[in-house]
Amino acid sequence: MLRGFRKLRIETERMTLRPPIHSDFRPWSKLRAQSIDYLTPREPAWAEDHLTRKAFTNRVYWAQRSVSGGTALPLFLIRRSDEALLGAITLDNIRRGPAQSGTLGYWTGAPFARQGYMREAITAVVHYAFTRLDLSRIEAACLPENAASRGLLETSGFKYEGVAQSYLQINDRWRTHVLYAALRSDRRGKVPHAERA
Repeated sequence: MLRGFRKLRIETERMTLRPPIHSDFRPWSKLRAQSIDYLTPREPAWAEDHLTRKAFTNRVYWAQRSVSGGTALPLFLIRRSDEALLGAITLDNIRRGPAQSGTLGYWTGAPFARQGYMREAITAVVHYAFTRLDLSRIEAACLPENAASRGLLETSGFKYEGVAQSYLQINDRWRTHVLYAALRSDRRGKVPHAERA
């Protein structure tokens, strides 16, 4: 079980990672709209109502249920210096029992890309998953041609594991992805930051 929704915070050097709340709608919709050309080649197709308040409200309720039920850890990246929303990272499909694993997904708004924010977030979330959630394996996938994401995963301690044919629909086409994983037994999830309850 994950800790309470309202109390869930992971602190990094420059950011607070926390679940989305209703008041995030305007900055979220603005950043997503501003980044549409940057994000859509790498993401599943957006629904027609993707940027609406109703869709965002459903996203917040899903986040609350997921955290309460221990099935996912959906977090927004908030820069502490100015409270700017930078992107999001989600540890989803958390599986217990013999698996003790989860799947990592993430996005950064175009204005904040390639500034080290997501590497900082991935390092912190992997550390949290291994030490606080007692997971053993974190998986991630990206398009083979997405060199930036592949480099990000590799420098964050993930190892290449193979290829998944027709893994996700991107731009209405089934796309093959490359698979990566970080294992707690690799001892690569350690970070020197402090967490706040």
